[in-house]
Amino acid sequence: MRVRLIVFVTLVFAVLAGVVAWVLNAPSVNHWLAVHTGIRDMSSPYYAFWSGFGSDIAEFSLVGAAVTGVYQLNRKYNCHQRGCWRIGTHPAAGGRFLLCYRHHPDYQGKKPTRELIEQAHRHHIEREEALHDILDEVNRHLRETGHQA
Repeated sequence: MRVRLIVFVTLVFAVLAGVVAWVLNAPSVNHWLAVHTGIRDMSSPYYAFWSGFGSDIAEFSLVGAAVTGVYQLNRKYNCHQRGCWRIGTHPAAGGRFLLCYRHHPDYQGKKPTRELIEQAHRHHIEREEALHDILDEVNRHLRETGHQA
């Protein structure tokens, strides 16, 4: 929290210093800005702007959309542990969270070993078989009592 405050105060001072520098050097800064953005042109008003700097406005929006898309994809697939930028490929809590191997509770900060993968696979097969057995039992019970399944 303290680091964020320091960064915020630094940015505020930097912006204020830029504004003060612009105000103190207004004629030369304004001339430079007008020439390099194409606002000052003798052939016609704003011709250089729309044929130069102004024509890039649409390109800025395309780049902004692409950057936003990449950011949103990163937010969707990255590890749900706060501050972690790794890709979350391991579901946790019944699939509600995607975590990287460092933050997943089953891996304890290490990449999954072959033994751990085999053990998890065995547990998965056992759960599937237990569920299948329960469904078979319910189905058998329904048949015995005369209900249609």
